Amino acid sequence: MPVPPRTRVDACPGVMATHDAADGPLARIRLPGGVLTRAQALAVASCAEELGDGAIHLTSRANLQLRAVRDEAALVRALSSAGLLPAPEHERVRNILGSPLSGLHGGLADVRPLVGALDRAVCARPELARLPGRFLFALDDGRGDVAGERPDVCWRAVTPGTGALLLDGRDTGLRVAAGRAVAALVEAAVAFEHVRDGAWRVREIDPAPLAAAVRPLAARGTPADLPSSGPPPVGPHGAAVVAAPPFGHVPAAVLRTLAGLCPALVVTPWRTLVLPGTAVPTLAGTGLVTDPAHPAAAVSACAGRPGCARSHADVRGDAHAVLGALPRAVPAHFSGCERRCGRPRGPHADIVAERDGYRVDGVWTPTAELAEQLKGRQ
Repeated sequence: MPVPPRTRVDACPGVMATHDAADGPLARIRLPGGVLTRAQALAVASCAEELGDGAIHLTSRANLQLRAVRDEAALVRALSSAGLLPAPEHERVRNILGSPLSGLHGGLADVRPLVGALDRAVCARPELARLPGRFLFALDDGRGDVAGERPDVCWRAVTPGTGALLLDGRDTGLRVAAGRAVAALVEAAVAFEHVRDGAWRVREIDPAPLAAAVRPLAARGTPADLPSSGPPPVGPHGAAVVAAPPFGHVPAAVLRTLAGLCPALVVTPWRTLVLPGTAVPTLAGTGLVTDPAHPAAAVSACAGRPGCARSHADVRGDAHAVLGALPRAVPAHFSGCERRCGRPRGPHADIVAERDGYRVDGVWTPTAELAEQLKGRQ
C-alpha cells in the first residue's frame, strides 16, 4: 500500500547546496557504488583537514560527509578537480549502491562496470536532475546485500547474465539481461519522475507505471522471494578486508593511510570500508575494527550533540562509554532524537535520547544503566 507523499521541501544536502548544521555547513559527497580512488581519497582527506572538522563521516547511502565546512566554494573546486563532481546539475541524484564485494569475493555477477555505466546514463538525462535527493538506485550482484536496503529501483542478478527488476525492494517478476540493466533502471527512474507528484520514494506511489516502462526491455517471469544476505561482516573476505571505523568516523590521517594501502577503496551503506588487497595486520594502529565480535562492529550512532541542534544528548560520547563496558557485539543504534537518522535496517536495539536519559526499544533507561540494559541482550 503506497504511503502518502511528503509535503515538506526536499532539502537533502550535497556539495553545491550544503546543510546548515549546528557545527557549520555539512556537505555530502555522492560516491556511486561507494568507490573512492586513491587520488580521490587523498583529495577528500585534504578537504577534511583544510576546510572541515578534520574527519570524514560515512553515511548509510555509502556516501561521505564533511562537517563544519569553512569555505564552500573552495570545497567545490577541490572536489571538482578530483572528479567527484562530474555533473553538478545531477549532483544530489547520483545515489547508486553496488554490492561492495562485487568482483572481489562472491556474488553471481560483477556489477562494477554497471555502476559506472548507470552513473553516466543518469547524468545524461536532464529530467533525472529533478529526482528527489533520497531516490536510490542499486545494482546487486546476486547475494542480496544492497537489495536488502529497499532501494527505489534495483537490478539484482539471478544468474551471471540476468537480473530481477526490484521496485522498493520487491521483485516485479520482470527479468532483465545484464546488458539492459542500466537502461531498465533509467527508464524506471524517468517514469517515477513523471508520475511522482511530490513523492520522494517509490514506496509512496503505485509502482505499476514504473514496471510498465521497463517491460519492453524485460522478459516476464514470476515474482520470487529473494532473500537478503545482510551486510558483509567485518574481517577478511578473500583478497579484501571489510573494516569498520567506529561510528563511521574516519580521521583524515587514517584515510591517507588507507589510500597508501590500496589503489581504491569502497564505502558501504553499513558505514564500513572494503579494502582490496589489504590484510588485517596492516590495519593495526588505524583504529578500524576488523573483529566481528568487537562491540564497535555492531553499534552505530547519529551525529548527536554538538553537531546537531535537534539532538538531546551527546549520543556518540554516551555510546563510547557503553562500548567500553560491553564484552562483545550487540547490534544497537543511538539516536539523538525521534528522527533516528542513520539507523540500520537489520534488527537492533533502538536507543533514542530524551532530555534526561534514553528509551531503549521504548523502555525508559537512565544513561548510567544503558550498558547493563544492553548486556542483558547478549
